[in-house]
Amino acid sequence: MATEQSRPGGATGAGPTAGRLGAARALLWLVAAILAVRQIAVVLNTPKGELLTDLETWVGPSGVLHVNGSLYDSTQFTGTPLGGLALKPLTRMAEQALGWGWTFGTLVLVVALGLIAARALPQPVNRRTALLAAPVAVTLLMLSLPVRNTLYLGQTSILPVLLVLAGCFVVRGERTSGVCVGLAAAFQPTVLLFVPLLWFTGRRRAAASTGITFAGATALAWAALPHDSYTYWVHHLAGVGLGGRADDLANQSLHGVLLRLGLEGPLEVVVFFALAAAVAALGMRRAIHYARDGQLLLAVALTGCVVVAVSPTSWKHQLLWVLLAVVGRVGQKTSARYVWPLAVVLLMTLPAKMMVPNVGVLHPVRDNVVLLAALAAALVVPFLSRTSEFYRTPTPTRYAPKAETRFRRAPLLRRVATRPNLLLELLLIRVTYAAYQRTRLEATGSRAAAEEHANQILAVEKVLFMDIEHWFNHTVVGIGWLRGFFDFYYTSFHFVVPLTVLGVLYWRRPADYRWARTAIGLTTLLALVGFFFYPLAPPRLMPGLGIIDTIHGAQDFSRPDYGRLTELANQYAAMPSLHFGWSLWCGLTIALVAPKVWMKVLGLLHPFFTALAIVATGNHWILDAVGGAAVVGAGFGLTYLLTGPRTTAPRQGRGEPHEQPGATGSLATAVQRDGGGDDGGRGGA
Repeated sequence: MATEQSRPGGATGAGPTAGRLGAARALLWLVAAILAVRQIAVVLNTPKGELLTDLETWVGPSGVLHVNGSLYDSTQFTGTPLGGLALKPLTRMAEQALGWGWTFGTLVLVVALGLIAARALPQPVNRRTALLAAPVAVTLLMLSLPVRNTLYLGQTSILPVLLVLAGCFVVRGERTSGVCVGLAAAFQPTVLLFVPLLWFTGRRRAAASTGITFAGATALAWAALPHDSYTYWVHHLAGVGLGGRADDLANQSLHGVLLRLGLEGPLEVVVFFALAAAVAALGMRRAIHYARDGQLLLAVALTGCVVVAVSPTSWKHQLLWVLLAVVGRVGQKTSARYVWPLAVVLLMTLPAKMMVPNVGVLHPVRDNVVLLAALAAALVVPFLSRTSEFYRTPTPTRYAPKAETRFRRAPLLRRVATRPNLLLELLLIRVTYAAYQRTRLEATGSRAAAEEHANQILAVEKVLFMDIEHWFNHTVVGIGWLRGFFDFYYTSFHFVVPLTVLGVLYWRRPADYRWARTAIGLTTLLALVGFFFYPLAPPRLMPGLGIIDTIHGAQDFSRPDYGRLTELANQYAAMPSLHFGWSLWCGLTIALVAPKVWMKVLGLLHPFFTALAIVATGNHWILDAVGGAAVVGAGFGLTYLLTGPRTTAPRQGRGEPHEQPGATGSLATAVQRDGGGDDGGRGGA
């Protein structure tokens, strides 16, 4: 990447560029500050007894903290005896002061961790990275699930990570470095895996100092808390059995996944130790390789991923090591460069159910997704070496010339000339849809408002002589096979057809895929606005109207939540109808891109049958379909304004490929060259 000084007229361009970077840096620090304030607000608003639950050992009568008996009597405290010894000063604090002190102290540690991580990036880095790395790192840490769990539960899991980074990148002298890492191991024993990393990278004094410090700190804690030390190291086998059931989904270690798979007893122990030894050997070998390559921060992250996998218990608040693996560079192409960091960030900031679809066959992946990411980082992901020609200069993304449109002031985006990266696209689609589901569920209105809006819709339909819902619903119910057909159509084709269209376009018509994907995304976003501001009861949930719910059966109108249906979806997200909107998007897209007339007709039949199905099943009003058509039109319109007119992909005939009329020359040529046979690796998202 060129620096400002290397550009033509370097001194002239440096000023505006520096100003933009400064503004971006200030904005990112503002975001980090807002997240910190939000965490403080959580402390203020969380009811007593629901915050810092893992520190309940320290809570005594009248809100005064003190240790009553063993640290491990409740099994909620999962730290080492040294951790308990370090928390001794808290016994003199009031409970409210503990909440404030713990929150502020943790936030300070998070900021320090982000600053050290930003400073530890492999050199050289460009000016933009140097300026933005620190606020980006702190923001990601604030958003990460491990940090949020630490703040909520009251754990010391940030401290070992911070001590390791400080020992590797901040303090001077190998002995002092080893002291920091040894203290980290005293708080989290599996951190001792950093000893071979230090030893085999030439820092043998640091490795020896780590072991000595760990032994000394553990002995000190044993002398001060002999009963608790015996309980932790002997009775609980270095913490195993503390903090909950080891087969709980929160335990993202090999031991946890083996228990969830049904292995028990001596067999499970043998398998666990065999797998742990293999992961440790292979993972540490890779970590040592990248440390010698000059990527020490990546080596620390990979070692931490091994720690996560081989620990008997790796709870949610102990998974921060995986986030550090975001610094690894993967892929020879610019588009591929974003897949790994984006996947790690999404994985560490969003619940697993938002990352993996709720499909039975994928449940093992969803339940162990963090462990799989840690194993992938430690064993599989081909991080680039600094000696690779692609490490600093990946193959650039090729862009088509800027599209022309009659709207001169339209903020047109650059069009990528090749197929988007498949993994990145799947990640974005999955997370976007999960966010849509969550937002749709949260956009609930009162039953009274929803029924009032339904009466408004019905009144308009009566004026327009469109109130056919009751007649059509009862007609279909009277014909058994027709009712079954519409029930099946409504429940089955809503997701299958749009995903199929997107898949075919991605594989066969990548230029059309980008245009169509953007259109349906904007359509869905506009529909959410309708769900928020106009909650609407569907015909089947209108008392006294007599509409039969052909899919869910009769509803008890005396219950305001209509039973379990409300737990599954927002029952008042009816205007606009995305059932019809997505089907209309499918029909229009097929009609525009399909090469055969019969394909176009078949595509347009889909929104027609969908419109009949949503009315026949009592799920939508006729005007809901009109609203769905409106947001589809707006989605296509916004796509035109943002990206310009759709470019027609070349048609493959018996002879040489040729452009269709209206195609933008250079883009059509690019699609002709790359659209049908690209390997899916180029292009941005």
